[in-house]
Amino acid sequence: MAELKRTPLFEIYQEYGGKMIDFGGWELPVQFSSIKEEHEAVRTRAGLFDVSHMGEVRISGSDSLAYLQKMVTNDVSKIPVGGAQYTAMCYENGGTVDDLLVYKFDEEDYLLVINASNIEKDVQWLKKHLEGNVQLENLSERTAQLALQGPKAEKVLQSLVPGADLSKIGYFKFQQKVAINGKEALVSRTGYTGEDGFEIYCDAADAVDLWKEILAAGKEEGVVPCGLGARDTLRFEANLALYGQELSPEISPLEAGIGFAVKLNKAADFIGKEALKLQKENGVPKKLVGIEMLDRGIPRHGYPVYAGEEPIGEVTTGTQSPTLKKNIGLALVKSAYAAHGQEMEVEIRGKRLKAKVVPTPFYRREQI
Repeated sequence: MAELKRTPLFEIYQEYGGKMIDFGGWELPVQFSSIKEEHEAVRTRAGLFDVSHMGEVRISGSDSLAYLQKMVTNDVSKIPVGGAQYTAMCYENGGTVDDLLVYKFDEEDYLLVINASNIEKDVQWLKKHLEGNVQLENLSERTAQLALQGPKAEKVLQSLVPGADLSKIGYFKFQQKVAINGKEALVSRTGYTGEDGFEIYCDAADAVDLWKEILAAGKEEGVVPCGLGARDTLRFEANLALYGQELSPEISPLEAGIGFAVKLNKAADFIGKEALKLQKENGVPKKLVGIEMLDRGIPRHGYPVYAGEEPIGEVTTGTQSPTLKKNIGLALVKSAYAAHGQEMEVEIRGKRLKAKVVPTPFYRREQI
């Protein structure tokens, strides 16, 4: 069995009571206290996540824009300097290589933030299609990433950043060379929890100190360390896709409901464009929908979904929502069954239990 990879923070997880799991080949904490406690902390105060397992790839050179326009589905030309954009990479058949963020340093310099389980695959895919004056540098091993998420995030982080006004970092914007207690970091505001918050990209050697300093600064505000369990329930309530569940080589961005990140009319052709164009013209064969259980039972990833005796899809993510106290899920189903209010059944432990299609996201912070 291959040895699990570890982030620079692994050495101190035990200090905080981290319960470890294998997550896509990484040994990471699923929780420190409990998933529900950590979830609630992020919704009401703030939580600190170690997301150093994510990958970072720098793309530079005079042909960077043209190259990225070919590689991703969104329109990279629309990103302002200091801005970030959510997008996807696709195979020729429209299936998803990965979903990712693109940060624009300047016209010839970009940072791609990719999923941990896809780092090697993505880098190979990017290298395979390199052309023109483009340099690719995989920064993943020397870069750590912390995410401070929740309504108290700005107040807490600002106390450690005397030299910059964090309120000026807008949503999907970032600042480079921000000094956090004297340590230089890139600070962005993209979020993956449905709450306000910041991502802190720093040198791997600074990660442990920053982790401790942020938790110390947030102690009075009730900031807690958070694991992958709460990260999953938080992003799921906000209907944010997770690669390997809502997105995969078999699931296109259009089927997964992230069509907003697919710009079929951008000037440049991109890999997978023709397949996605056909899907859009003909109607996607399956759609990602929100479901709420009507019978008692919790839908889980991979559970089959039926309409009568017809198998119509499967659950991609499901849980008992800590915020809403309901058993809800996301399911990829045949498009004919995707209308709001549509009833269906989820097979849970050999029993078919009733559910219905409901609007997503399940949670928006301005409504609660």
